[in-house]
Amino acid sequence: MTESRQLDPYTSPRAFYGAELRRLREAAGLTQAQLGERAFCSGAYIGQFETAVRRPQMDASKLFDEILGSGGHLQRLCRLARETKHPEYFADAAELEKLATTISEYAPMLVPGLLQTEDYARAITRATLPLAPDVEVEEHVQARMNRQRLLEGPTTPQMWVVLHETVLRVPMGGPAVMREQLLYIARLGRDHRALVQVLPFAAAADTGMSGMASVMTFADAPSVVYTEDAITGRLVDEPALVAEYEKSYDLARAAALSPRESLAFVESVAEGYQHE
Repeated sequence: MTESRQLDPYTSPRAFYGAELRRLREAAGLTQAQLGERAFCSGAYIGQFETAVRRPQMDASKLFDEILGSGGHLQRLCRLARETKHPEYFADAAELEKLATTISEYAPMLVPGLLQTEDYARAITRATLPLAPDVEVEEHVQARMNRQRLLEGPTTPQMWVVLHETVLRVPMGGPAVMREQLLYIARLGRDHRALVQVLPFAAAADTGMSGMASVMTFADAPSVVYTEDAITGRLVDEPALVAEYEKSYDLARAAALSPRESLAFVESVAEGYQHE
């Protein structure tokens, strides 16, 4: 239970934020559930902030300050606690990945970050930031590699990925990098660390998805969707929109090759790169 877990508030800005939220809540004589009711969220959601599981949110911090009469204190702490190695537009999604029970992603052009090899991630980052110094590129690459520990932990979310055939055909980093990347995806699938399907060109017209989308579900919170384009990304949490994304993802999954056929397809394309 989040109510009983307490952290050393001096280990990180996020832990200090959580400790201060708890102190102010208890001083006001409120339980997590009571504060959640007043802030239009669940007690479990409050607990995730207090135990530094979830990254603080500025809108929620403003509500907490108003309810607890803390004069902007939590909003100031929130600014410190939101520092991250990820791009700001993706940081909240990166935190939610750690809490998700399932992650269902549609990839129209590039391999999803959680499935990328280091060389593939480096090639993408260099293409995105052509003028960045090498040290900045490596920081982005290592942040992405650190995210992948998510698939190795004891509470690994179930990961289901639908890859448009374009993902396999765009030679990011060159043939050798692509061969290694595709064989890695196949290995993840055969090791049951991710369920992979390929949407072939011939079936793509049967789906309504054109952009990247990652649907995340949680044990104690509503589902959210993260979408991204070449410039930025955003989280979608409006229930009606989330439901539409879920329907589109289901269509893509239905039109794709079966998992067994997909892994064979991925390996076949990988071998093709060997001869280039």
